[in-house]
Order: sequence, then structure tokens, then C-alpha cells
Amino acid sequence: MPENRRILVTGGAGFIGSHVADQLVAAGWEVTVVDNLSTGRREFVPGNARFFPYDLKSKETFALIRRLKPRVICHHAAQMNVRLSVADPLKDARENILGSLNLFQAAAQAGVKKIIFASTGGAIYGDAAPRPNREADMPFPDCPYGVAKLAVEQYLRFYQQQYGIVAISLRYANVYGPRQNGLGEAGVVAIFIERFLADEQPVINGDGLQTRDFVYVQDVVRANLLALDYPKAGIFNIGTGQETDVLTIYLKLQELTGSPLRPVHGPAKAGEQRRSVLDCHLARDLLGWQPETTLTTGLYHTVEAFREERGLAVGGGPGS
Repeated sequence: MPENRRILVTGGAGFIGSHVADQLVAAGWEVTVVDNLSTGRREFVPGNARFFPYDLKSKETFALIRRLKPRVICHHAAQMNVRLSVADPLKDARENILGSLNLFQAAAQAGVKKIIFASTGGAIYGDAAPRPNREADMPFPDCPYGVAKLAVEQYLRFYQQQYGIVAISLRYANVYGPRQNGLGEAGVVAIFIERFLADEQPVINGDGLQTRDFVYVQDVVRANLLALDYPKAGIFNIGTGQETDVLTIYLKLQELTGSPLRPVHGPAKAGEQRRSVLDCHLARDLLGWQPETTLTTGLYHTVEAFREERGLAVGGGPGS
């Protein structure tokens, strides 16, 4: 009997999920994408993938999974705006927890073998955890978004124990790259680029010395593909292990876009995490993964993608 090569990508019209779907198609998987297009874009879905504009919580999604019987689900659909989760924790829980439970219950009934879950690094560990954050550290999420992601990890562990689904959670650092839409904390790169290219003044929240671990989207995609072949369950940090402050990101993007707009600071956002950086040795040792894209190179490719999308002239190369 031929091997089941069917894979479902939730959120596959979004920033990270669409890049993952692209590479799964290229690797010969039969890709189906579910995305309600609340933030995703239909044109991001690979041409060779089947697409269903369903909400994760819907009975249509439940029925699709039972009918499709995919071997693997790559779960990227989420409400990913941290500040919205603070303003409306109930909405965040409905989207991120209940939506995931609908997915997992259908997966159990459909005999799905593996679920790869796009979790979060900084928002799960919080400011109270030691840095760099390790998977073994006690999580102290400071926002409902982080609480929901941690809850989904635990529910996924239940489905692993109860139904034998191999559960892999990838705790992403701050992912950036082409197709980013600028929503949520991780969108600072996209927000700054969009403002610079429109000749509009970006505003830095607070002193700009808050740090994040910025990881390029194609490095994250590789982690997903490596997780497909990893036979065991696990939780893995996916980042660079490098802290970069927001002011440094501003200055690098100012240079790459050729903008004359100097840094302008606004008020700090209440409750914003001060520092975030991930220890990724476990992913290196067990998945064989490590980041390959430097920050300068990744930012350059991101700027060029934003230029191309807007019909603007592209530059000559990183550092040129």
C-alpha cells in the first residue's frame, strides 16, 4: 500500500504557514490548506494545494479532517496578536484553545499520526524565566496569548497519551520575513519596513532597548520539515539564541531602505515583555536543526520582498 502523503496545514494562507505549505508541496506532499483568511491571503496558498476557507472552530473543518484522513497536521492557524489577547482574553481563548481542540478531536477520529504545532517561545516563558529560555524552564506566560499556547501544548500532550498521536510543539522566537503582515509583537520588522517604504515615520515603543530573538522564516520552515521525520514527541525552541533590541532593528532597516527618518520614540506599551531569547540546543541535537540565516541577510531579503510586492526598485545585496 502506498504511503499516506496527505498533510493538512492550518493557517496555510498566512505568513509562516504559507511558506511551510510551499516547501511541503515542493517535497512531494499532498497539501491541503485550511484558513479563514482573517489575516491570511488567498494568493499565498500554493497553486498545487487544495484550499478550504474554513474557520478552525467550524463543523466544516471537523468534517474535512475526518474525510481527508491526513497523515500529518501542521497547525499554524492562530489569533497571534498579543495585544489583542490582553484586550480580549475570551476571544483569544476561543480562537487559539477551542479552535485547536476542534482540530485535535477530529484528528483523533481520523487516525492522524502526527501533529506539528506552531507554539511560541518568548510569550510562554515570560520575563520571569531565566535567559536564554530552555524547554525545561518553568513557563511563566505574561499574556493570554502565551497562556493559550501553553494550554494547547498540554492538550496536545493529552491527545498524544490518549490516542497515540506524535505531538511536536515548535516554540518559535520572533519570526520575520517576506509575507509578514505586521500584526502582533513579532510584526515590528514588517511594520518598520512598511513605514520606511511609504516614507512614513515609524515609532519605537519606549526606549527601544527591549530585546527579541529574531529568526528568519525559511529557517523556521526547515524546522517543520525536519520535525516531519522526527519519530518521537517533543517540544523544541526555534530561534537564534541571539538577543537584538528594537532600536538596532530600526537602524538596520533604516539603512537597508535608504530612509532618512531617524528614530522617534513613543510611550512604552504597558506589560510589554522586556527581554526574550531562546536556547535552541535541543533542536540542534535531536532534530538536526540550527538557524542558517544571519540577521543582516534575513532583513535584506525581507526588505527586497516588500519592495518587489510594491513594484519598487530592489537593491544590490546585503551590506552593499
